[in-house]
Formats: sequence, structure tokens, C-alpha cells
Amino acid sequence: MDPTERVPFGRTSLTTTRLGLGSAPLGGLFNPVPDATAHGVVQHAYDSGLRFFDTAPLYGYGSAEQRMGHVLAQQPRNELVLATKVGRLIRPREAAGTGLDAEGAGQFLDAPPLVPVFDFSYDAVMRSFEESLERLGMNRIDVLHIHDPDNHYDQALDGAYKALDKLRSEGTIKALGSGMNQAEMLARFAREGDFDCFLVAGRYTLLDQAALPELLPICEQKRIAIIIGGVYNSGILANLDNLERATFNYQPAEQRWLDKARAIKAVCDRHNVPLQAAALQFPLAHPAVAVVLTGARSVEELDQNLAFMRQPIPADLWAELKSTGLLPAEAPTP
Repeated sequence: MDPTERVPFGRTSLTTTRLGLGSAPLGGLFNPVPDATAHGVVQHAYDSGLRFFDTAPLYGYGSAEQRMGHVLAQQPRNELVLATKVGRLIRPREAAGTGLDAEGAGQFLDAPPLVPVFDFSYDAVMRSFEESLERLGMNRIDVLHIHDPDNHYDQALDGAYKALDKLRSEGTIKALGSGMNQAEMLARFAREGDFDCFLVAGRYTLLDQAALPELLPICEQKRIAIIIGGVYNSGILANLDNLERATFNYQPAEQRWLDKARAIKAVCDRHNVPLQAAALQFPLAHPAVAVVLTGARSVEELDQNLAFMRQPIPADLWAELKSTGLLPAEAPTP
């Protein structure tokens, strides 16, 4: 599978490569990353032919946007698709008030002394958009997502959605989306709003196909482009041999997920295919999926992901996963 193949991005005018670069690791998620290393990863991704880049104010409390912008602002702007998010403002802790994202406030190491504050109101989203442009050092953003509105549905639809719809109607952004670690609310958004794309993290993977029954058919019907994040389910499919690092949904993996992941790996081993290669390629077979995102903390990690995308995978591997019940029979496969 060619990671640099260009494909349409839903019903928008954008096109994207099949593999994109996510930037949570570049913001120091769980482990610090020096500026020079982060810049090198983004530059290497561009030089390798990747043209979809995803970031967010949350990642490194602004530093991931700054690091991506440092490199991407030097590239031909029409050559790439840039996505970021709204829903969290990055503020000094003393200004956080009741909106503090307590879970997000401890995830990024070596970040500035700031914290993420949930705010999905119209005015806050407009401020967030302008602040992202400033951090990126760029004059436009292509894709803007409502980020993790799990407990803020009404405000997200009444505030954030209306702000992004205005930006889209003005031509300021080209795609309106939402990014979440669940499928159910995204399906509700798809039914009740006019969305161009969704970033689905961890819910359509080799291990967990929660998005398959409802969300993906709606998106295929409405030509809503799907971006798949969390393809390794936050670590379990990349670190199965190191149980101390085998996390699922950013938590220590439960035994049922460990057992299923081991069974999938055994099938991959029988066909001499790296587990990570199958994990990267599987989601792209669904017609609603446009791009898969992977994060990388180093050029070496990025090169490994590029190699996994190009790894030949025999049809017999997918057939065995289905015949053993490890994949649903109705799940499309490459």
C-alpha cells in the first residue's frame, strides 16, 4: 500500500495522502521531545511525500502547533492539508476556573506552564482559531475539528459548530469536522449536522471496530471523510511484547484486549507480517476512510511506519482473521 497515494477527502475540494502525521507525540505526550527532533520529524514526513498533518492546541499546550508550523510554513501551502482543533483554550492555570481539563493537564511533558481549558462557546472557538493561526505562523487552516466534546454536546453544536460553519461558509476553512475517541457521538453529529469529516481515534482498528456498525455506513452514505487515529489503540498493538507499555485507550490494557491482541498477532506471525503493518493497513480498506494518522517521536519511528504501510499482506491473513472471529465478516479488508 502506497502511503503517499493521493485520494479525495470526502466531498471537499481537498485531496490527501493515505498516511498522515499526527502530532500528539511531538507535543511531548508521555515523553519529552526536543524542538530539533520534532522539527526533523515534520520535515522528514514532508520530504517522504506525506501531505496530511494533524495537530491541536491540546498537544503540548500549544507547542505541537508551533513545532509543526515552524516547518510547514516553509513548504508550498497548496501542497499540504493542515488540520487542527477547537474546544480547548490554552491558559495559565490560575485562569482555568471550572473549565480545566484535568485529565489533559498532566499528559504532556516539558510543555509550557499552561493548562487546557474546555470551552466550546462561539466566541471561544473563534479565539482558539486565531490563536492556532498565530502559533502555526500560517495564514490558513484547511480542516478544523471540534475536539473531544464528550461532555459538552449541546455547547459544541450550539457554539463551536456554528462558529466553524461560519468559517466554512466564508471560505476561511475547507472542512468542518470533529475528533473523538468514541463513535456514538460522532454518529449523532453526522445525523444532526453538516460535517465534512471526522477524526475517529481508536474506534476503527484491527482490535476495536466500534465504528463499523453505525458511524461508518452513515459517513459513507453522506460522503463524510474519515480520518483514523489511534491505529495502535494507544500502544497495545505496537508494544504487545512489553506489557508495561501495553496500553489500550490510554489506560493499562484489560486482559480481554491483551488476549485478543495476542491472538491477532499469532495470525500475523503465521503469515510473516508485522502486527503493526496489519494495524496500519486494515482501516484504509473501508470506503469511508481517507487517511490514517500515526504519530512519531523520531525519524526512525516515522520510517518504520512508512515501511509498515508498504508491507505486502497476503489475502489469506485477512481471511484467517475473519474465519477465527477476530475480525467481523462484514469488515472490508485490503
